[in-house]
Amino acid sequence: MTYAVAAPLQSAVYLRLTSDAGLRAVIGDAVYDSVPPGTLPKIYVTLGEEIVRDRSDKDTGGAWHDFVVSVISDQPGFQTAKRAAAAISDALLGDRLTLERGTLVGLWFQRAQARRAGTGDQRRIDLRFRAQISDTNSRQE
Repeated sequence: MTYAVAAPLQSAVYLRLTSDAGLRAVIGDAVYDSVPPGTLPKIYVTLGEEIVRDRSDKDTGGAWHDFVVSVISDQPGFQTAKRAAAAISDALLGDRLTLERGTLVGLWFQRAQARRAGTGDQRRIDLRFRAQISDTNSRQE
């Protein structure tokens, strides 16, 4: 197994989301790896947790990366948050991501959860994706 492609995957996801016109139309440039201090926009996207499991074979290292992208909104109702979530899915599942290291074998949507958060005024949608990555730089012994 290798964890060496986790950072390149995160970079590719972040770059895709920050450069996607459909998502920018809904949230502007509010995509964060780390939520900044201070006043936040009414709606923003943040990269979340990741679980990685081995997907190596005898010749090549590789892994399954299950990761979360979250939409957080203070706007009333779920409509705008769902538009942002749809744009995220379209962006990530459209053209194949290019990684600085490793090869993206596939990227799939797994599930989403929409819920009220905080005092109930905030909306949150967590989108879960799975990426399979092979890494020819990592060989199994």
